[in-house]
Amino acid sequence: MVTASAPVRGQMIYEGKAKKVYATDNAELCIVSYKDDATALNGLKKGQIAGKGAINNRVSNHLMRLLDRRGIPTHLVEELDERDTLVRRVAIVPLEVIVRNIAAGSLAKRLGIGEGVPMKRPVIEYCYKDDALGDPMVNDSHILAMGWATEAELELISTMALKINDILKEYLSGAGLTLVDFKLEFGRLPDGSIVLADEISPDTCRFWDANTGEKLDKDRFRRDLGGVEDAYGEIRARLLGGME
Repeated sequence: MVTASAPVRGQMIYEGKAKKVYATDNAELCIVSYKDDATALNGLKKGQIAGKGAINNRVSNHLMRLLDRRGIPTHLVEELDERDTLVRRVAIVPLEVIVRNIAAGSLAKRLGIGEGVPMKRPVIEYCYKDDALGDPMVNDSHILAMGWATEAELELISTMALKINDILKEYLSGAGLTLVDFKLEFGRLPDGSIVLADEISPDTCRFWDANTGEKLDKDRFRRDLGGVEDAYGEIRARLLGGME
């Protein structure tokens, strides 16, 4: 793993819905700073979730370290503080990679399946990252035709996504959580190698309580269910516990 001491924060190079990204004095590294801002429904719904940035930062880093230990290369370098993390600078592959284990959200609506119905096998979906277009769903042919990824890269991304799913499902079950579905993003390092980037958090995953089915993720904000801060805090407590 790359190491760096006291990186110097430079200018902001990108601001997304949930994070800001800053350059550093090392061209190969940048700092990701997590915000409390929350959006849903392709940005039509906006708000704030108190403490979300700190929770997502800590939870994501915890899960990234788990995946690193299990052979999944990630962009993570080190956690700097409650909200900021030092990461490898990557060129993001312009795809959202969605892995689904249980019918929920848009898949349940598109296919007329009752929410909560388990899939016979994990489903992988790809969406083209473009907010103005609403992140449209695309298939392998679109991706290869547009040059967003090569055939070898797409095969690697698919393989990694399924392995990540296996690792996280097993780990989260030990915390009494069901991994319903989740979104991943991948990036290219300067040498062209593919690594897991972005985040893994209650913003990007559907976490349900394994016993009650209670939603413990951004669906509480998205669907006006209330108890949003409590749900995020519950995920932090279950995954990090006394580790902080």
